[in-house]
Amino acid sequence: MLIVASGRSQRHVGALADHVVRKLKEAGASNVRVEGLPHCDWVLVDAGDLVVHLFRPEVRSFYAIEKIWSPTKAAAANA
Repeated sequence: MLIVASGRSQRHVGALADHVVRKLKEAGASNVRVEGLPHCDWVLVDAGDLVVHLFRPEVRSFYAIEKIWSPTKAAAANA
């Protein structure tokens, strides 16, 4: 499962990431990896079957990773 979400600021993104990691560990996830915590512009939490991308709004709109899975993108690639 892939989750893409936004926080309002670097501090908010960091707090969301900490909360996600804590809840995953409480649920029994043993190998949770985190990337991007020092800057908290884009934090990736990888728990194997669950991957969470947390962005600041500006960074999320810049990278627009949701477009990777958009129907128009897939249709253009198949044409």
